[in-house]
Amino acid sequence: MVNGTESDLPGGLSKPALRALYGAGYVQLQQFSKLTEAELLQLHGLGPKAIVLLRSALAEKGLTFASKS
Repeated sequence: MVNGTESDLPGGLSKPALRALYGAGYVQLQQFSKLTEAELLQLHGLGPKAIVLLRSALAEKGLTFASKS
């Protein structure tokens, strides 16, 4: 739980990645369907491994990152 909000982010994310995501207000997988991978990679502490974990978790819920526009 982050700031009273239940988080469904996947396990295995590093502490720096979690700090970056929580600090930017991302606590639910569904939020990532509005962001591109490139946008997420701009967060300090978030790297390629986190993207792979998030992509897999999104796929399990039938979601994907936003496509580049």
